[in-house]
Amino acid sequence: MVELLEKLLLFALSGGNMLKKKLGVVLGSIVGLFIIGLFIGGNYFYSEGIKRGTEVELHSESETVNAAASQTDLSIIEEAEKWYSNQDPEILEILSYDDLRLKAGFFENEMDTGKVVILAHGYRGNRDHMDDLVKFYYDQGFDVLMPDSRGHGESEGDYIGYGWHDRLDYVKWIDLLIEKHGAEQIVLHGNSMGASLVLMTSGEELPDKVKGIVADSGYTMVKEELKHQLKHLYHLPAFPILDVTSMITKVRAGYFFGEASAIEQVEKNTRPLFIIHGDADELVPTEMAYELYEAAGGEKELWIVPDAGHTKAYSIATEEFQERLQEFIDKIMEN
Repeated sequence: MVELLEKLLLFALSGGNMLKKKLGVVLGSIVGLFIIGLFIGGNYFYSEGIKRGTEVELHSESETVNAAASQTDLSIIEEAEKWYSNQDPEILEILSYDDLRLKAGFFENEMDTGKVVILAHGYRGNRDHMDDLVKFYYDQGFDVLMPDSRGHGESEGDYIGYGWHDRLDYVKWIDLLIEKHGAEQIVLHGNSMGASLVLMTSGEELPDKVKGIVADSGYTMVKEELKHQLKHLYHLPAFPILDVTSMITKVRAGYFFGEASAIEQVEKNTRPLFIIHGDADELVPTEMAYELYEAAGGEKELWIVPDAGHTKAYSIATEEFQERLQEFIDKIMEN
């Protein structure tokens, strides 16, 4: 009887070990598939959000946010875009710190005032997307520089930097304007990604000739903006897919999402700053404008535009936008 019990006990123990081994194999397979899935997902979102050339449908705005534009506003925009289409800008080039050839359109003003504005376009756009603002600045006596950001337009680069690496490119553009084109007073003006780009640039050591910065619809941090987009476009939580995509971006593009921060850069700002944002912005939450304003160093103004969607303030409140912008320019040019 004792011998029989010993045999039964050994059988039970051996069966338990086999079950543990099977469970270990199953769990290992599940974990392996999960990791592979994350890697595939991370590469997918890198292609969607970071890689050059992929068309992405961003979180759409409500059609009603543009309904408030007056006929006068529409006429100003239409005239400005028509004027721009008849111009033939000079093409300027710089070589970035990582050997990318970057290009920009340059409008040299007939008036030799020494004033220059750099217009920074948005995500997956190009310099032509800033066409409605060129005539305004040109009429104020400004030369106008319109760079294609790395990974956009005619500039080289196979990834989108969301303003982070671009901030160093803008330091080079500023130096070129001063050294080669006699710039004495420089304004940086950006929309959307371009707004965050000029805010990121504000934290760098800039020449005294940079007099002020205008940021329309900018985000606080790349990580926070992509987190917002994951929620609204894909209904996904940020963790863990955003962290995996960030690691892939570090390997392929050289930066983590978390380090690309406009809000940390703007804390170091010493230039007059004009932050503009629509209160109906669904792409970049309006709360980000308040956060940027609170964090910013230097003199600062904040204008929250009623019923304006993402970068739509100039379209629906053109006259008021120009008046406020003119007041800001006049003030910073006196200093």
